[in-house]
Amino acid sequence: MSRALLDRRALFSSAAAAALLAATGVSAAPPARGGRLRMALSGAARDDTWLRGNGLFMQVARQGVVFDTLTEVAADGTLRGELATGWTSSSDARVWLFDLRQDVKFHDGQAFTAKDVVASAAGFADGVVRAVGDFQVSFTLDQADPRLPMRLAQPEYYIRSAHAPESGVGTGLYQIAHFTPGQRLLATRVADHFKGDSAGWFDEVELTSIPSEPVRGQALGEYLVDAVDLTVAGSVGDLPDITLQPDHRHPTQAVSSDVMQPANISHLRPLDNLRAAERWWFA
Repeated sequence: MSRALLDRRALFSSAAAAALLAATGVSAAPPARGGRLRMALSGAARDDTWLRGNGLFMQVARQGVVFDTLTEVAADGTLRGELATGWTSSSDARVWLFDLRQDVKFHDGQAFTAKDVVASAAGFADGVVRAVGDFQVSFTLDQADPRLPMRLAQPEYYIRSAHAPESGVGTGLYQIAHFTPGQRLLATRVADHFKGDSAGWFDEVELTSIPSEPVRGQALGEYLVDAVDLTVAGSVGDLPDITLQPDHRHPTQAVSSDVMQPANISHLRPLDNLRAAERWWFA
């Protein structure tokens, strides 16, 4: 188990803890830093790259671990900025301006700027995206889209670096230590991430590809991993230290009781809307 890796002294400052608890609704003690979150996931392929491959494994690796998006849907369903700090639109919802964070660095030390958004948006924008200075971008859409900020929170709209788009260099809470396509990702916590102590409490995150759902369940039941995706309760359904979410009848994931979660869990996608690595912690 990863519990042995925990350092319970590494708690939030009282101010950061209060902000977190207010946002998540958690009434217990604030999260402790430490440990390795181990997830066994489906959907990996040997030809996965940081630009290709849309199975669950790579979706979690991108949005939940290595990269950020412009906006984020919080566990309680609230839309908030991630790499963006704010946005405005024209009256017809065709022209949008997004203000960007100015305190963000990629894992290789390069500063994040508007040019990275422009380069990334070339693969997903329905219109023209251009930089307006170093920390503002404009989206001029082919058709009106009042939901653009919500859409940009989706996993396919992750922001990669313009200088190394295929490298897996992102701005996320965890940086790559080892990656074998279709098999395994090991990532370590970024020490000076812009989210500070408001998210990302694991020291390491490990994703392992296990295509067979019964085998994923067996790995969880034998304490080899801490969380898995599944659709049938199977052999883990009656285990007292395993929680099926959202419920036993229609599960999308099973999680060890060693893992703590915010009071409000987003079920838009498995694993807390793919963001388990940044929102969960060990008891």
